[in-house]
Amino acid sequence: MKVIEHLEKANDTIISFEIIPPKRGGDLNQLLSVLDVLAKYNPPFIDITSHAAEVIYEETNSGDFRVKVKRKRPGTLGICALIQHKYNIDAVPHVICNGFTKEETEDFLIELHYLGISNLLAIKGDNSAFQKPVSFGRSINRYAVDLVQQIDNMNKGIYLEEELLDASPTRFSVGIAGYPEKHFEAPNLLTDLKYTKQKIDAGADYIVTQMFYDNQKYFEYVKTAREIGIDAPIIPGIKILTSKKQLTSVPRNFYIDLPEDLIEEVMAADDKHTVDIGVEWAYKQVTELLDNGVPALHFYVMQRSAPIKKLMKKLGY
Repeated sequence: MKVIEHLEKANDTIISFEIIPPKRGGDLNQLLSVLDVLAKYNPPFIDITSHAAEVIYEETNSGDFRVKVKRKRPGTLGICALIQHKYNIDAVPHVICNGFTKEETEDFLIELHYLGISNLLAIKGDNSAFQKPVSFGRSINRYAVDLVQQIDNMNKGIYLEEELLDASPTRFSVGIAGYPEKHFEAPNLLTDLKYTKQKIDAGADYIVTQMFYDNQKYFEYVKTAREIGIDAPIIPGIKILTSKKQLTSVPRNFYIDLPEDLIEEVMAADDKHTVDIGVEWAYKQVTELLDNGVPALHFYVMQRSAPIKKLMKKLGY
């Protein structure tokens, strides 16, 4: 079933999760144990992140820099198949612009279509500084709106290759990312939301927000989105804070602010208690969001099940 159909048919707030594939050469068993835990909560869908190759600049002994290309995490396609066909949960792979050509994207989407996967999250992706050659007719999607348009074209039976003119249309439901504290490249929130509306107009069905720790920012984001004509469901994204180092890494990596009360509470406690503090903070967030009738709750689990188990128990699941 499509995510948008899950949302439309739900009588109560939906709970979904997001995981990340193991690192290259890593062990899949840890992720399987996480999936076993998540499946017990009967989520209608689970997101799986994707990663392009990335460039790393390493300093040599002589003080010069050399470029090392780090190959992408494998496994997104296989994990999608596993989730959908073993756990009978709809898989939502992330499809990204950066690091992939339109032709590679089309091939990936065709493979997903073959597997019966009908949901995608279309995002621009991190700027890895790794650019592929686009000669010989190859091209790239520069922005997420371009990617959404490509997917919408395939849903209409429009493919890049002439040999596929008679191919069947795909039936993807497309989600996109939203940023309650604005995307770091946008000059302000309103401009960012105007870009988001372009993606909705291009064929996207729903929005999943970046993590936030202040619900008021989500409520204001939704209010402004509705004022400019965005009527698609906006799903809040929640991540449990689990360590003191995340007080710096989360704002640095995701360009968000942390509330002063949360910072002070974590700083005053032993790091071993940070998970409990994070769970309690997430519990308060979730309770308020539920009281305000959000359509769904999306939890960024990645590869750790213990924190989400604590939260779900506290929520009565």
